[in-house]
Amino acid sequence: MVAKSEAPTELIPVIPAPPPRRRRGRLLSGAAVVVLLAAVLVAGWRLRGGDAAERPADAPIEVRTAALKRQDMSATESLSGTLGYGTAQALTGNRDGTVTWLPKPGSFVRRGEQLLRVNDQPVPLFYGAMPLFRTLSERNTVGRDVRIVAANLRALGYSTGRQPATGEKVARTRPAPAPVASPKPPKPLTVTTWITVHKGEDVLTSGLIRAIKRWQADGGLPVTGRMAVGDVAVLTGAVRVDSVAVQLGAPAGGPLMAVTPTAKVITVPADAGEAGSIERGDRVTVALPGDRTVPGKITAVGTSLKAEEGQSGDEPPKLTVTVAVDDPKTIARLDSADVEVNFVAETHKDVLVAPVGALLALSEGGYAVQVRGGGLVAVETGMFAKGMVEISGAGLTEGTAVVTTS
Repeated sequence: MVAKSEAPTELIPVIPAPPPRRRRGRLLSGAAVVVLLAAVLVAGWRLRGGDAAERPADAPIEVRTAALKRQDMSATESLSGTLGYGTAQALTGNRDGTVTWLPKPGSFVRRGEQLLRVNDQPVPLFYGAMPLFRTLSERNTVGRDVRIVAANLRALGYSTGRQPATGEKVARTRPAPAPVASPKPPKPLTVTTWITVHKGEDVLTSGLIRAIKRWQADGGLPVTGRMAVGDVAVLTGAVRVDSVAVQLGAPAGGPLMAVTPTAKVITVPADAGEAGSIERGDRVTVALPGDRTVPGKITAVGTSLKAEEGQSGDEPPKLTVTVAVDDPKTIARLDSADVEVNFVAETHKDVLVAPVGALLALSEGGYAVQVRGGGLVAVETGMFAKGMVEISGAGLTEGTAVVTTS
């Protein structure tokens, strides 16, 4: 409140305490507090005539003013993260044989390229959402695994022929089971089953079988026209080999290696409370080494709390937040680095704001702004961000000119 006496109100540089710090995050309001302190000291110095000795007695005092504005204000929270290739995924083999070749850690493997060799035959990489779980050999076999094979062969340039449409029925013919007992040799019998093609499925047609044979011949594989479990490794996309778990000569049916995606990402461990306001798709800024800042967005927010590697037992487990930068070229020369990720922690919509330098601390407590050509108006402060402060006070509206030091 403004003092009631005729004497001018004494201005004291009292600074509001910043928001409480979190263990791994911090609201970026420290800069605003420093600016506020400087502003109040300069304002008090000027109002007390601190520069009177340096100017003529009749020289006018220079006063800066700024118009109050209405805008959205956001507070930013900073969390530490690590730039790299994300969490490594263990890869286990599912076929009999002996490992005869393995890729070097750090190498990239893409569709159609060999991920390893078993019995000196390549095990290529296919893309898909599920592994092959059965041998595909009988014509007109229908399933999502068939679609994985067909889609990869087409992507590699092989013609697979026409595929039946969703809802279409195909005939699958199998030998009939032999009678339990018969005095005569059984005649060859077959049973025909009509199968409906559902969404997401393909059919092992004659054209697809021919495409499999051509692909096998080109890759130095036995030309059988059939795809067995373990003939290919099916993963969601291209991978980077993070580490190998076996040596040459090991069985091919156990743990083989650990792989990561090929795209660099930033992983941020966050407390459950910190991650509560973070959602997939949120925009962020990433502070890189060398004081560079690049934009990015949240691509995933973990759902399981996990202890970090090397974390002590009394520290709470964390959720992993994954961030991707908008332009991968900005981090192309960095394989790994510690970074800071700035999240929008809170937003106030359409609020009245003033420069931090317009705030004056009152001796009786609280803050005020000085209206140009008028007196002091007591104000309530809200959010501080980027040199501005949210305020409210009697008679203050958008466009009101106030005295400021900045």
